[in-house]
Amino acid sequence: MATYAIGDIQGCFNSLRHLLDRVSFQPHVDRLWLVGDLVNRGPESLNVLRYIEQLGQAVRVVIGNHDLFLLAVAEGIVPLRPKDTIQDVLAAPDRDELLAWLRQQPLHHREGEYFMIHAGLLPLWTIKEAIVYAQEVEAVLAGPDYRVFLQQLFHRPTPQWSDNLRGWERLTCITRVLTRLRTCTPTGAMSNFSGPPEDTPTGFAPWFRVPDRRSTNATIITGHWAALGLRLEPNHLAIDSGCVWGRQLTAVRLEDRSVSQVECADRQSSTNVFRQIISDQ
Repeated sequence: MATYAIGDIQGCFNSLRHLLDRVSFQPHVDRLWLVGDLVNRGPESLNVLRYIEQLGQAVRVVIGNHDLFLLAVAEGIVPLRPKDTIQDVLAAPDRDELLAWLRQQPLHHREGEYFMIHAGLLPLWTIKEAIVYAQEVEAVLAGPDYRVFLQQLFHRPTPQWSDNLRGWERLTCITRVLTRLRTCTPTGAMSNFSGPPEDTPTGFAPWFRVPDRRSTNATIITGHWAALGLRLEPNHLAIDSGCVWGRQLTAVRLEDRSVSQVECADRQSSTNVFRQIISDQ
């Protein structure tokens, strides 16, 4: 049995299938860990969701910001933008089943030494605290008030983190950290920066580079930051290698951290969405 952690797919279904063929993935034996952003910007979000949903217990998924965006669009909370490519999901006869499945997925997965989230953790958060915070959001997203939560997430300013936050502000801030964080200060103030790490604004640092962060007792698996690219470190595996931007889709076998990659197989059918690598990840 092998466990493969795979970076942001973002609707690149052909690339996903090619990568699974390359590693000889067998769903009755192996497992997939998917780091979020299953949909959007690539050409086949619907096929990605259908394929992953039918894998059942062979797959572990965490939700990314593009997945949350799909849920919000489906509820009429935010409009589609010209660069979005999720219309196939919205028009599908099985959309309700797929969207219900998607919002039941967690924002975190912890197993053994590994902790998987989409984006990052604030330096003051321990792994144990991050799990508790993620579970607060997961309960609401999977529950009857998920529409109110999505409305708050996409239409209200998100505050900086404080232990004193309560209600919707607390939940939206936790979500921002887990699904959008790239850079922050040592005290946990977040920026909206999305460029390459060498251009990080003064006073900020990539979240995993902040000195004395309290989550170093686990190996954290993340995606989200295509401009960062593939980086494998002792306690951090950053595996968004920018497939949807015409680069590679990456799988890391967790048992030995061996890397398998395929070049983007979906670029030609979606030329119009591959123009800005740091645009609205």
